[in-house]
Amino acid sequence: MAKTPFRKILIANRGEIAVRVIRACREMGIASVAVYSEADRAALHVRMADEARAIGPAPAPESYLSVERIIEAAQGSGADAIHPGYGFLSENPALARACDDAGIVFIGPSAGSMELMGSKTAARQSMLAAGVPVVPGTTAAAADWRQAQSEARRFGYPVLVKAAAGGGGKGMRVVEREDELPSAVREAASEAERAFGDPSVYIEKYLNKPRHIEIQVLGDRYGELIHLGERECSLQRRHQKVLEESPSPLVAEREEMRRKMGETAVRAARAAGYYNAGTIEFLVDEDLHFYFLEMNTRLQVEHPVTEMVTGIDLVKEQIRIAAGEPLGRRQEQIGWSGAAIECRVYAEDPGNNFFPSPGRIASMSEPAGPGVRVDSGAYPGWTVPIEYDPLIAKLAVWAPSRDAAIARMQRALDEYYIGGIQTNLDFFREIVNDPEFQAGRLDTGFLARWMSRAKTPPLESSEQEQAVALAAALHALRRENGAAPAPEAAPSRWKTQGRARLLQ
Repeated sequence: MAKTPFRKILIANRGEIAVRVIRACREMGIASVAVYSEADRAALHVRMADEARAIGPAPAPESYLSVERIIEAAQGSGADAIHPGYGFLSENPALARACDDAGIVFIGPSAGSMELMGSKTAARQSMLAAGVPVVPGTTAAAADWRQAQSEARRFGYPVLVKAAAGGGGKGMRVVEREDELPSAVREAASEAERAFGDPSVYIEKYLNKPRHIEIQVLGDRYGELIHLGERECSLQRRHQKVLEESPSPLVAEREEMRRKMGETAVRAARAAGYYNAGTIEFLVDEDLHFYFLEMNTRLQVEHPVTEMVTGIDLVKEQIRIAAGEPLGRRQEQIGWSGAAIECRVYAEDPGNNFFPSPGRIASMSEPAGPGVRVDSGAYPGWTVPIEYDPLIAKLAVWAPSRDAAIARMQRALDEYYIGGIQTNLDFFREIVNDPEFQAGRLDTGFLARWMSRAKTPPLESSEQEQAVALAAALHALRRENGAAPAPEAAPSRWKTQGRARLLQ
């Protein structure tokens, strides 16, 4: 394809997604501009970009969430375009409008599409008008808990109280009984106001054991829209995804289901006047009926698995579309090969309700080899800041089949080491070894049930001694290779088993 007219792109984000966009820019011959808060002065994306601009103190509202400071940085650097990544301002139409006003290209959809699909109630209304199936629920925000109560009685319990704006599981409560509804509405509204500045909530029927399956769509400014297949995103904690894969083990066996879901996703995107990369999320019930959940009007965290099975670089496609190039692909030209799985590596403690574990990374060894991809924003000696989401990296693998991909992920996880902080690596080592996961028997409640089953008594003293010995041996081994981690206390259950396998 022809080189884009962009000379310089500012990435209005941080961490691994900023690094991901910088790499795409470099391959396309486009200069990159990083932005950073005071907390991120030493971050990897700052080191990798061709240019970096400070945008304010650590609190996100004064830096990464400031439209004014992002635009000032773009203008000061002479950037032609802004890529928002995901999170922060990526789905805020105010940034898209500010870009238009400043004569800067926004690498994403129009502000109008973001506004329409950013409001869950407006999106539901639009989807119903377009003939897209939606989960039974209200099409307008509830005025108060009494109105919510009336609607909940109409649909029947259990129900979901959901924020009308935003996403990521914030402003969401499952309500099993009517007496729980008033407090759930208050809590969801309060959380939604803090997260999105909008306390509006609505009521939706809660589906029993649904699967969360999403479809990647891609469209240009000339009305061409295609889909790139599905991703299985059912492994979630507190409504946030932790492991994704493509294809879905459910849909992979049902080509007609993929066709229908893909066509529905394209119809939904077309109803929103959508262009650039976006994702239509569906819930699939036990009878295999699928329902529109929401649209994410941005690049997804889990986009690598789609790239790995389709061979299409979504970030480069975003840039080309924003530059005015036609899509250049028809639906019948899209194919899928093999299977890909992604684990989101967080600085968190799964043994303590996934509580964030920021701090200095004393040492780090990333996996490599055939079919392994690590999108990372970390390096040894870097301190994971407490101010932001504790995502460190995304580990993704590809193989010719799902079983082979699971085996490759097991191998890659055993090679992965991060010293000095708690991570969820051992948590993933156990998940991918679980027979239910390996069989593809998944739903959005899978992880909660798995955690309940996985609870075990504390390590016996002999096991503790063995764990300490293993940690000490690994420390000595890495010190010999010039990459010794800081001394650690006796590992918890979540920090022992992976190391034991690595040393055997």
